Parts: sequence; C-alpha cells; structure tokens
Amino acid sequence: MSHAMIGAAARRIDGPDKLTGRARYAADHHPDGMAYAYGVYSRIANGRIVSFDLAEARRSPGVIDIFHHENFPRLHHSPATFASEDMVDETRPPFEDDTVRYAGQFVALVVADTFEHARAAAYKVQVEYETEDAVANLDQGIETHGVKPADSDSRGDADGAFENAPHRVDATYTTPVETHNPMEMHATTARWTDDGRLIVHESAQGVIFARNALAAIFDLEPSKVEVHAEYIGSGFGSKLWIWPHSVATCGASRELGRPVQMMVPRQQMFTTTGHRAETRQHLRLAADDEGRLVSLAHDTISATSIRNVFPETCGSASGSLYACDNVRVTHATAATNHGTPTHMRAPGAGVGLFGLESAMDELAEAVGMDPVEFRRKNYTAYDASAGLPYSSVHLLEAYDQAAAAFGWSERNPEIGSMRDGDKILGWGMASCSWPAMRMASDARVALRADGSARINCACQDIGTGTYTIVAQTAGEILGLPLDKIDARLGDSSFPRGPISGGSWATASALPAVAEASRQAIETLKSYAVNPTGPFADSEVDDLTYANGELKDSQGRSATIADVLTPQSLASAVGTGHTGGAPEGEYSFRSFGAHFVEITWDPGIAELKVTRVVSAFDVGRIINAKTARNQAEGGIMMGLGSALFEATNYDERDALPVNSNYAEYLVPVNADTPALDVTLLDHPDYELNELGARGIGEIGVTGVQAAVANAVYHATGVRVRDLPLSLDKVMQDT
Repeated sequence: MSHAMIGAAARRIDGPDKLTGRARYAADHHPDGMAYAYGVYSRIANGRIVSFDLAEARRSPGVIDIFHHENFPRLHHSPATFASEDMVDETRPPFEDDTVRYAGQFVALVVADTFEHARAAAYKVQVEYETEDAVANLDQGIETHGVKPADSDSRGDADGAFENAPHRVDATYTTPVETHNPMEMHATTARWTDDGRLIVHESAQGVIFARNALAAIFDLEPSKVEVHAEYIGSGFGSKLWIWPHSVATCGASRELGRPVQMMVPRQQMFTTTGHRAETRQHLRLAADDEGRLVSLAHDTISATSIRNVFPETCGSASGSLYACDNVRVTHATAATNHGTPTHMRAPGAGVGLFGLESAMDELAEAVGMDPVEFRRKNYTAYDASAGLPYSSVHLLEAYDQAAAAFGWSERNPEIGSMRDGDKILGWGMASCSWPAMRMASDARVALRADGSARINCACQDIGTGTYTIVAQTAGEILGLPLDKIDARLGDSSFPRGPISGGSWATASALPAVAEASRQAIETLKSYAVNPTGPFADSEVDDLTYANGELKDSQGRSATIADVLTPQSLASAVGTGHTGGAPEGEYSFRSFGAHFVEITWDPGIAELKVTRVVSAFDVGRIINAKTARNQAEGGIMMGLGSALFEATNYDERDALPVNSNYAEYLVPVNADTPALDVTLLDHPDYELNELGARGIGEIGVTGVQAAVANAVYHATGVRVRDLPLSLDKVMQDT
C-alpha cells in the first residue's frame, strides 16, 4: 500500500485535540498548590517610582505576596544573542530598578490564591511616581534623542545616478505601530522541583531559546530547565523570545516555593510583549527612458525603546528584489518611551515593501509603463546584495499566473476609469519577497513494536500545521499512514529544534525528521539480522523496507512487530540533524505577486477590498491545505495593516489610547475578500533535500502597497501613510 504524503492536502492531525479541548495551552496547566499572579503596570511612560502603598492590597482576600523592585530577588541578564540561542528583547529583568521607561512596564506583581483575587488586589496597589516628559512617537524621538544608525548596504552611486536620471520618484512613506494580538494571550505557568529544576509551560515560539534565556537569568545549567509549549495560539513573532512576565512568574514561584501562573491581559499586550515599530521610509528611485532602474535608495528610521535598540529593517528586500547597479539601503533608530519593539510577521519586509512597491508604481507611471511590465523589465535572478545567484526563482511565472487569473490585461490605466455600477474600481499589484532560511535542527524517530512511529523534536506548532507536516515527512519515508504517526513537539528536553518564526521551521526541522526516519529503518534492519531476528541468516544490505515491512532477496517479509517483539525491543530509533543554510554558492529567497481589486463609492465614502489574487514561489509544497491557509492568513494580516491597524499614543504623555480590541481595528469576516492563491510548487533542492521553503511570512509582504496602488488607480490619491483610512483617501477626492 502506498502512502504518498508530501504535497497531499492532509487535515491537521492536531485538529481533534483542539476541537475536543484535549489540547492544553500554557495557561491550561494547573499544578497542585498553584497560585496566580497579576501585574501592576506603570501608568506613566517616563520617570521613576517614588513609593508604594500596599496596605489595602495586602488586606485584600487571598493575597500571598506582592513583589516589586525593593523585595524581588536580583536576577542576572541573559546574554541575549542569537548565536547562543538565549535571545530576549527586553534585556532589563523585571523590577531591576525604580526607573520607568514606558507605559505598561511591570512595577509590581501580586500573587494570590485565585486569579480573581490577584487581579482585584493589583488594582488596589498605589504607586507614587516622579514623572518626566515622555517621547510619544517617532517624530518626537528624532527631535529629542536624534537618530542612531543601525546598518547599511550600498553599491555604486545611488545619489549621483538619481540626479542624472530622466525619471525620478522622491517620496516618504510611513507606517504606524502595529500590535501582534494573537488569540492566545501570553502566559506562563512555572514551578520549581525540590532538586532545583525549573519547569515552565510557556506560550513560546522557541522552547530552546526560552530554556537557555531562563537558565542564564537564574544561573542554572540548561539541563535544569524544561520549557513546554505543546500548543500555542499563534504569536506572529511576539512569542519568539521570553518577556518580563515570564521571568517574573518564575522568580515569584521560586520565592514562594509553589507553582505560579500568570497570563498577560490583552491591554498590556499592547505595552509589554513587543510590537512592530513605527517607521519613516524615504525612497528615491530613478529609471532611464527604457524603464530600467538606475538608482534605488531606501533609507529607514524606525522607533525603538529607551533601553534596547531594535531596528525595523524595512530595506531588507530592497537591495536584491530588482536589478539595479546603484543602491543604498540604510536603517536607523530613534528612541521613544514605548516598550521594546520586536519581530512581527515578516519583520522589515512586512512594511518595507509598502514603501518600495508603492514607489515602484509611482516610477512606472512616471516612465509611462504598465506596473507589471515595469517590474518584469527590472527582474533579476541574481542577488546583487549577496553577490550570488538565487537558488531558485520563478517570479516571472508568479506575475504571469496571478495576472492571468486576475484579468490584469483588461485594466484601463486611466485614473477612475473602471466602474461597477456606482462604484469605482481600482486595480493594483505589488511584488512580494521573503528570505528562505534554515537553522540547525535535530529529530528523533522511533519505529515501535505496535507498527507506529513516534517523532520528537523541540520545534513548535504555533497553529500553522507543523505537527501535520512533520508527520507527513516521516510517513512518506516510513510508508505509514498519518494515524500511525505520533508527532511530539514543543518540549525543550527533546532533540534541538528551530524557532517557529521567520518561515524557518519547515526548511529546518523536516530534513532532520527525514534523516531520522531513514536511520530508524537502518536500525530496524540491523535488529532484523540479529541472531534472534527474523533474518538472522541475511545481511543488512540484503534487506529492503517499504510500508512498515522488511523483505529479503528471497521474498521473505517481516513486520516491525516481527522484528522487535521476539527480541523484547521497544523500538528502532533513528536520529537526524539539519545544519544551517548552506553558504557561498546561492542566495535563498521566496518570491510572489499580489493583485488587488478595491471598490470606492464616493457617495457614501466606502472603500472595500473585493478581490486578492496571489501567486507564490515558495519551493516544494509539503501540505497543500496548510500552505494555502498560511498564504491566505498572511494576506489577511497584510490587509489589516493596509486598512485598519495602528496603535496610537497620546502625544502629551506617551500612553497608548487604543489598547483593546474595541478600538484597535483588525479585519473580521465581513472584511474578507475573495482570495485566489496559486502555489507554484517548484522544489528548491539547494536549500534542503525536500526542496521546501517556509510560507508563513511572504503572504504579508507587498499587500499594503498593492492596496495603496489600487486606491490610487481608483481615486488618483496617493496615500503614503498607513493605514489607508478614509480621511486620507478623501483628502483630494
């Protein structure tokens, strides 16, 4: 029986656990004697704590203790480096000093016998502050603290070529703070064992990174820390690294000698668990009369925090997406009184391609070319920034397939010329791009006597279908159906796995699983030729394996059970390892294109996205269903960024003013347009043996520009500041 797994649109194997409630998330664990913690968050954005009045809070029912900077144990800092896999974004441990640097910063932690008691008491904690002027936004940050360069990439003479070119665009594009807002709020359940081990259930996109960071902070051997994240309700990058609430929970548990759980309330996920930074992107593009790019400069300033520097690398794709000899890409930061920014789905390119692809459309118009043809004219199969050819690039095919499916050839380029009744149609498009990456990973596969296989890897499934594609990979090699594959992820005691972010997990973990599966078969063969094995008179090389059975050249066969059970062996184990991405020969990147239709009804000021047609070149498709789901989810997240999302801060005191789902707008079902996604399915075997690249990020990139370009086509209004709210669209209509 054949079990062709790779590429199949298999249903998620973790679906039944989630539908029945068997799946347990970080806050679903309740060890005996567990207490509950609730944070007290700063109500100022800059200053210092003068004093606490805890009397009323301590009298509140069920209170066990209240921690703050005067009584919390001193903790170490994590080195916070990617190389040592102990990253944290906010390097200051909780309650380290009396300084307040942003609104929502932890200033105290109340621990009580129930969640309700902890929350009620936290509201009674009185804090007196000495307040200083706060920097509320990027403009104020530049004025107050100046600009700090982060990194740059250049070739040729971008400024000189720009000045001498016949067609030029010089424009600035801005994007606001965006907040991650995954369905599952950040949570930590921590307990210490009698022998000094720390066991943590954490909503983490990287259990190995969380383990190593906690070990560094609490001065433990990594083997003394276990981090579990079997199920995660998404993260979008905010759960890549641990935040102060996790450290505070672990510290409180150690001090009290009992398990403690903390869940960050939605309002404080706007302040203390990261966000996408506000950006200002200055683009200067120039082309010759034939439409070839002769100059491209993309200079970005992004907001960061007072304590930590985190640049939003908006130009990460700008130096390599198109052919151009004269390029400058720079990134810089300006400090604000916000919490530290962090990676958000498609960091850098997720908002950077709004600037680049909007400017590309403006330049196409200046040259007098169709936007698709202009991009085709500047296509390249060579990454000039890296000085390497791409391992696999099918961007032109993505243009062709998406344009054909959309009907782009019917587009009338005249502004406002296309109509659907009383509504004006706008058609826009944009390229999308994201690096294809791979990091080291290990896996263990055990063929078991009952004919099943168990997989262990310290990777995580953040809701993307990783459990399923891991099982599909093993099932393809082992010839076992999915119901015979037991995939276990999200435990730092398992073989080392990658973070679930940056579209790395698929390309990293799956090759390790494939190798471990093959090694398990070889181990089974070695057992089969043991003196008590079913092929004791044969050699290993004489055996073949298929669909759970071994055969020899004489046609004799034996099942997994036939080999293991008589020898009282539990399993035949194989291990696998994936190294980092190969270096030196190729640049690895995924590509695609979005085509967007909007309708604009000027009579009632209604703007809607009605269609999105996209094509993606993302390597081999492991699971057609989960891959399409990821692509569609990325598109919707891009539409949220384009039309709705912005975290706003009061310019007077830097306090967030819409830190809730009622006022921070995200797309809902009624905002979902018709989505048509094509997955090109060209394997990239230079990146890994499966030919797979990640797909989680690329769908976000370019969407905002495609919408903005469509709005311009309908209205003649060029919106360069996200989101595309009605006041901006109506400014000249």
